[in-house]
Amino acid sequence: MAQKTKKKSVIAKKNLVSPFNIYWDKKNYLFLFLGFGLLIVGYYVMSIGSWDSTESLIFSPIILVIAYILIFPLSIFSKKKEITDKKPEEKI
Repeated sequence: MAQKTKKKSVIAKKNLVSPFNIYWDKKNYLFLFLGFGLLIVGYYVMSIGSWDSTESLIFSPIILVIAYILIFPLSIFSKKKEITDKKPEEKI
């Protein structure tokens, strides 16, 4: 009786690199965690005092707007500076 041999398929493994690692830098993560910290502070300030207190109606919305409108987009859209080896005289 003949034995069946199984053919082993040779698949070359590719080193898949995430395309997002070139965009996020230490500065981006710093802004992201700063935004989360401001969210926590903003919601905490909103929770102290009564519902019509100055902290709940004025300070907390300002902190939350800064976090949502400024810090989070800054963490997403800030880019790395590209390092070029060319001197200013060599630009053509």
